[in-house]
Amino acid sequence: MSRHSATLDDVARLAGVSLQTVSRVLNSPHKVAARTQDAVHQAMRELRYVPNRSAQLLAGKVLPAIGLISASLTFHAPSQIAASVKKHAQARGLDVVIVMPDKADHPTLQAALTECRAQNIRSVIINLPLESQLAEQLVRENADIHCLFLDIPPESEVTSLLFDHRSGCRAVIDHLWALGHREFGFLAGPESAISARLRLHAWRDALHRNGGHQAITAFGDWSASSGFTRTVEMLAKKPTLSAMVVANDQMALGVLSALAHLHRREISVTGYDDTPDSQYFQPALTTVAQDFDLLGERAVACLTTPGQRHTLLPTRLVVRQSSAPKANPTPRDALIEQIKALAAQL
Repeated sequence: MSRHSATLDDVARLAGVSLQTVSRVLNSPHKVAARTQDAVHQAMRELRYVPNRSAQLLAGKVLPAIGLISASLTFHAPSQIAASVKKHAQARGLDVVIVMPDKADHPTLQAALTECRAQNIRSVIINLPLESQLAEQLVRENADIHCLFLDIPPESEVTSLLFDHRSGCRAVIDHLWALGHREFGFLAGPESAISARLRLHAWRDALHRNGGHQAITAFGDWSASSGFTRTVEMLAKKPTLSAMVVANDQMALGVLSALAHLHRREISVTGYDDTPDSQYFQPALTTVAQDFDLLGERAVACLTTPGQRHTLLPTRLVVRQSSAPKANPTPRDALIEQIKALAAQL
């Protein structure tokens, strides 16, 4: 015997609301109280209600879905953000359509937003590093789509949800300074990445605030392999570094590997993101934690119930074994020979 497919009438009866209210929850959730939305979504889950998307598209209705235009999910942060957005969207009865463009220029992003519009999606999260001018242009040209940006300069005149990089970076430098470190290596992400630039500027500001100026800077591509290579290059230029400050945990893994090959385990290393694996690095990684689950929750809430324009989420320092008091230096000549030997293998 075939099971009867649930209808909107069934959902309305179980939730104790009108059919019109159920329709509003699906199409204009910002017009419905949160408690009523929860009751309708619970009824949908119990009845296993599945919206007829083809009929909705033909009728020109706005779909109960949001778009996510994201950087590559091969990297930890974008993948965790996407998973969180999907989880919290589904809890509100929303689907997530994910687009991963190969470029972050105006024609490519406009095409992605046009595709969302063609699917009658009117709320989109954009998790790509964009300059203020481009983000503001996209908003002007797509006034019918509510765009939320996750990787832009904080002064941009668009709706944004960002982590407080300044406080996280300041905590890292203050921690290492208190351990006696005075010669730093800063390994930033790509210069095109807004978050990478924000972290680098915050590191430098925190170092200067402590009265320090001894830092050498390099740029990686977020990967562990770039962390390894840049570490060898930085130590070849400045063998007396005692601390490496790294813009994400994946590059920090490569840094730790390079230091192990160079027998320079006395150098302290800090990462950024607090990936689940970072506590199992050798040694366990001191890093800055960003709550990606909270980011996903707030992002979905911002799209369904618009509020303030700019929101900063907290970060916190997680101290583990990869940072320690500054050790006595190894003789300079021995350091140079070790670095030359490893560089010859690359």
